[in-house]
Amino acid sequence: MPELPEVETVKRGLNKLIIGKVIAAVRADNPKSFPNAEPDVRNFLIGASVTEVRRRAKVLLIDLSTNYTLVIHLKMTGQLVYVGQHTHEERFAGGHPTDSLVGALPDKSTRVIFHFSDDSHLFFNDQRKFGWVRLMPTAEVPNIDFMKRVGPEPLEVNFTATEFATRFKRRPRTTIKAALLDQSVVAGVGNIYADEALWGAKIHPARLVETIKPAEFKRIYTEVRTVMNLSIEKGGSTNRNYVNAEGKKGSYMEFARVFRREGLACPRCGTEIIKIRVAGRGTHICPHDQKLG
Repeated sequence: MPELPEVETVKRGLNKLIIGKVIAAVRADNPKSFPNAEPDVRNFLIGASVTEVRRRAKVLLIDLSTNYTLVIHLKMTGQLVYVGQHTHEERFAGGHPTDSLVGALPDKSTRVIFHFSDDSHLFFNDQRKFGWVRLMPTAEVPNIDFMKRVGPEPLEVNFTATEFATRFKRRPRTTIKAALLDQSVVAGVGNIYADEALWGAKIHPARLVETIKPAEFKRIYTEVRTVMNLSIEKGGSTNRNYVNAEGKKGSYMEFARVFRREGLACPRCGTEIIKIRVAGRGTHICPHDQKLG
């Protein structure tokens, strides 16, 4: 599943490509991928123009001039591929890195096709059919169960270190890594960025939340924001699954300090990085700098 920086890079790319475009037609081959009533599609999607592409946690939101929104979750193998009027000159993609990003479309993984009035297209591809595109009134988007449960965005300017620490008080007997991965605590932090942030803060991921001191929470807060902003700047982590909105692999993993570096030297102290299991996830730490005691 994509993490916040990967979805953010797709959002930024699509904002440069499809704003103002008018949806002339839509074709979908799987009701699970496009679970929308035909009257809604006819009345609120066809003929609508794109006004903005947004992100909330790991979900993409494409706002339309009809005050409806396309809510898109890529899940594990979803892709969004924009193909301009001149296929070879204008093609941008984000998502699971298969040949569909660069090959002829539609193909066997294509679930939804949005035809724009200028003869450009946006393809939603999904090999495993776990992802979906839902059309709903923009005003109702905050009432989706997921939206009501998800925590605040960690990169928002007004999200302070104090508020960050307060969010974790609901999970005192949980490991700090499990709490970081809990989307109801803070939105969008996944396995890569949890490992990277805890390494940067010198906190063992198996420590219980109730043992984390205020100064340590501040370090974790700073590291979460630092590594996620760096990943967005570098186009996201590839982690074998996601590329940015220009179909180029993200470069953050080239700068990762601990994730998937087991057996290599810690860039801070030289100790060998090890891989353990915390919160049911493979977890990378420096045993010298991240002590559990």
